[in-house]
Amino acid sequence: MPSVDSHAAGTPAWVDLSTPDLEGARRFYGALFGWEFLVGPEEARYYTMCQLGGRKVAGMSLKDPAIPGRAYWELAFEAADTQSLAARAVELGGKLVVPPTSASGQGTFASIVDPTGARFNLWQSGEHQGAQVVREPGSMAWHEVNTRDGVRAKDFYAALFGLEARKLETAMDYWTLHQGGEPVAGVLQMNEHWPKDLPPHWMNYFVVTNTDASAEQVRKLGGHVHVGPMDSPYGRFCVVTDPAGAGFTLTQPVSPTP
Repeated sequence: MPSVDSHAAGTPAWVDLSTPDLEGARRFYGALFGWEFLVGPEEARYYTMCQLGGRKVAGMSLKDPAIPGRAYWELAFEAADTQSLAARAVELGGKLVVPPTSASGQGTFASIVDPTGARFNLWQSGEHQGAQVVREPGSMAWHEVNTRDGVRAKDFYAALFGLEARKLETAMDYWTLHQGGEPVAGVLQMNEHWPKDLPPHWMNYFVVTNTDASAEQVRKLGGHVHVGPMDSPYGRFCVVTDPAGAGFTLTQPVSPTP
């Protein structure tokens, strides 16, 4: 399993699950991905590090009961300077939800809603350098923002993180965001086929070795399969939710990134 020691500024670095049922989440994701868990103390709201082979792949925390809605996965981008980047996000039309905050030496984070309504985080690494395994079974592989205004979203993220947006020649409106020529994230325009009440959001993909078998396992573990499994030019995938309603995508890629 390859090691990832750090993440370049402006690229996805970490994913966090906010859930009302940490114990249930550990059972579900432990069985699905083979994760092991380091559970934090009560004063840290039992923040949990999810690991593969002793290396960090994701985090879990108790969902704030004051926040409406179901469980959800959040994406964090590495930031060279959270303070200045958060200010820049506001200049570009974003909304600052949680101002830059120190996390006890682990790093500095901020939470932002982009101009189209999708929420994401900034993370300036301290002791915690983000995911230590990526694009391997049981780890994050790809991230795309699903939004009602793809043009505005791709312009926002390109300007904020210094990325290059490239439109794919597909039946749907889709842009890839590149750093140094390498794709790091995507922007998908939600059309009339998407549920009207589904808000803009970041979708996170996790690698599996067999999409169909993993989809069946999701069902057996109490989750739900909403789309697929189906093939794409980049691999076989399906969109699922865990028992608490947090959505994510399983992918069996044919290449390192979609």
